[in-house]
Amino acid sequence: MREPYDILRHPSVTEKATALSEKSQYVFRVAPDATKQEIRYAVRQVFKKNVVRVNTMNVTGKKVRERYVSAGKKPNWKKAIVTLKAGETIDLV
Repeated sequence: MREPYDILRHPSVTEKATALSEKSQYVFRVAPDATKQEIRYAVRQVFKKNVVRVNTMNVTGKKVRERYVSAGKKPNWKKAIVTLKAGETIDLV
């Protein structure tokens, strides 16, 4: 197993993620090659919480166009939505 801080990059603090936190679901940016089992282990080690479910998705980077460069692309990344046991919370801010 890798170190938990290599797996969890940082929490995603958006309006949608904040709304999910009311249902004990938290969104994290994770390493692109992280598995669900590794994410579950990392959350358990870092936050000391019981994880019920982990959902992951690969997010495609947006296309960008700058002033002098004709085309470019932001990097792809992986998102994980972690569901905790009922009644448990994580204070992210």
